[in-house]
Amino acid sequence: MDFEVKMQGGEPLSTMKVSESEGRLEGLATAVTPNKNSSNSSCGGGISSSSSGSSRGGSAKGWQYSDHMENVYGYLMKYTNLVTGWQYRFFVLNNEAGLLEYFVNEQSRNQKPRGTLQLAGAVISPSDEDSHTFTVNAASGEQYKLRATDAKERQHWVSRLQICTQHHTEAIGKMMSHAEGQQRDLIRRIECLPASGHLSSLDQDLLMLKATSMATMNCLNDCFHILQLQHASHQKGSLPSGTTIEWLEPKIPLSNHYKNEADQPFAAEQSKPVAVPEEQCVAESGLLTREPEEINADDEVEDTCDNKEDDLGAVEEQRSVILHLLSQLKLGMDLTRVVLPTFILEKRSLLEMYADFMSHPDLFIGITNGATAEDRMIRFVEYYLTSFHEGRKGAIAKKPYNPIIGETFHCSWRMPKSEVASSVISSSTQAGTNHAPPSEETLSQVGSDCYTVRFVAEQVSHHPPVSGFYAECAERKMCVNAHVWTKSKFLGMSIGVTMVGEGVLSLLEHGEEYTFSLPCAYARSILTVPWVELGGKISVNCAKTGYSASITFHTKPFYGGKLHRVTGEVKHNITNTVVCKVQGEWNSVLEFTYSNGETKYVDLTKLAVTKKRVRPLEKQDPFESRRLWKNVTDSLRESEIDKATEHKRTLEERQRTEERHRTETGTPWKTKYFIKEGDGWVYHKPLWKIIPTTQPAE
Repeated sequence: MDFEVKMQGGEPLSTMKVSESEGRLEGLATAVTPNKNSSNSSCGGGISSSSSGSSRGGSAKGWQYSDHMENVYGYLMKYTNLVTGWQYRFFVLNNEAGLLEYFVNEQSRNQKPRGTLQLAGAVISPSDEDSHTFTVNAASGEQYKLRATDAKERQHWVSRLQICTQHHTEAIGKMMSHAEGQQRDLIRRIECLPASGHLSSLDQDLLMLKATSMATMNCLNDCFHILQLQHASHQKGSLPSGTTIEWLEPKIPLSNHYKNEADQPFAAEQSKPVAVPEEQCVAESGLLTREPEEINADDEVEDTCDNKEDDLGAVEEQRSVILHLLSQLKLGMDLTRVVLPTFILEKRSLLEMYADFMSHPDLFIGITNGATAEDRMIRFVEYYLTSFHEGRKGAIAKKPYNPIIGETFHCSWRMPKSEVASSVISSSTQAGTNHAPPSEETLSQVGSDCYTVRFVAEQVSHHPPVSGFYAECAERKMCVNAHVWTKSKFLGMSIGVTMVGEGVLSLLEHGEEYTFSLPCAYARSILTVPWVELGGKISVNCAKTGYSASITFHTKPFYGGKLHRVTGEVKHNITNTVVCKVQGEWNSVLEFTYSNGETKYVDLTKLAVTKKRVRPLEKQDPFESRRLWKNVTDSLRESEIDKATEHKRTLEERQRTEERHRTETGTPWKTKYFIKEGDGWVYHKPLWKIIPTTQPAE
């Protein structure tokens, strides 16, 4: 049966062919003139059609009608789960609105419909089980299972529904094309404005308009793309095995100065990069030994550096640069190779940020003090949830420096043994209680009565960016080894960072290993006052004891809800018994409820933070974080953004030059402290290779 769909004004759009047996639409290359002499008639089972210009002819081989498509109505049986079985309902196909509506009966047609389906993007499928049944699968996921009186009536409904669906689906595509054209014209008009003056191309309001219009169109395009894929998958039955629906690649190519590998850095307005001679870079690199270095703990002193990020500062002044960057990005885009502006950086490296997760060494050491396997798993969860708040240096979301390949960071903590004995979260650390960290004088007096926790981190890979870090307390025969690959994506008004990798805590006194993962991080409201939240579900497992923990970091819902919420539970897998539950906020107050009915609280804002110990800059290796980034940090501290950008650019250019040199000479990169093992990285001298694992009987 042939159908011609015409645009208003008589312009032919396409001719559709409906297979009598399968009811599929096929576009034909030629148009057919509508039969204007055909008259209106009913079609079996009480189905009626109404149209101002065309209708179904009784002796014609097909229905022909123009853009004023007829509204079809009549009784069909609808399958319902509410009262299981088939129920007669009165259906109306509203072609103009692209809706399929149904009512209890024809008399209630003037009332509100009992149900409505949007047909744009829908799939109409005749059933294989009989010749009467068909389904309407809406793009929203809702489905109507319907049954006609006979095959002829079903074909009539299927044909009209398919043509209406096709018409409105194509209309969405046309609207998208029209909107894209208008959006491109808007951007062109903004960019054609002068760079200065009363109304310039760098006006903050215009840049905001440019960035938000781009983000809106990107979102609509991706939604339409997913709709098309879903429609195609329904038509074909299913997508091929292994196929995933992902965000599209950027349609607008980034300028060279947005890519790490390019010769130009971030902002075009800024000056050209400082050239670093290749011979000088290679020579400097060759002088640096890649052999592991034994750090003397006596050379380390308590850290006096305070890099709190308390104000927006240059972020407000440089907002136009952020807007210009955002207008070039694409939803879901990988930001690994995008150079972000210097003024949004924290004054520390990502490697040092990982060290700050160990700011409660008393709780870390206290894990191995647990008398039972259950107690030790609970203590680990308590330590884990208290480790994130110190990782942030202020309410404003800023980004640590991306570590240079080969960059390292060393530090340690000293903790009096008497402090560790009572350090595990208990009634003494309930909300409102504050314990002062041990002073340097106290630590020097106790001497051998202190535990020492040593930490080392190294950037072991540049692409992908992988960091390895290791911490140990040799006196308590415990250590933790982890590797993390950070993957950043642009999410419109947010940036998401996925932490790919895992860590393993080894308690050698007990012969136990705890495997854990890390949550995702999100920088929200990047156009106004950016802030950070954590999200995702992580797990902790100990194969030997059969204890596990599941922890969920909840992101704030669009409306209502609390910030930074976290929930979790510790379970004994063998008996499927929950032994501890936790809820609260990871940067505020946490509530722990145990199987014995006891409830304990901890106020993280008042929990003692032990300062790390680091070597003075003059004793550090040139590739240690603080010495490597010293010029950038000093410039940021003095709010000299241009100088900080130049110093940062010099480091990045040196890294690129050395990478090119290794590629040309076929020289592999040699790590200093970590060894590749399978998909992960392991410290070259872990404690479990030095101290034999014991197997205590419990």
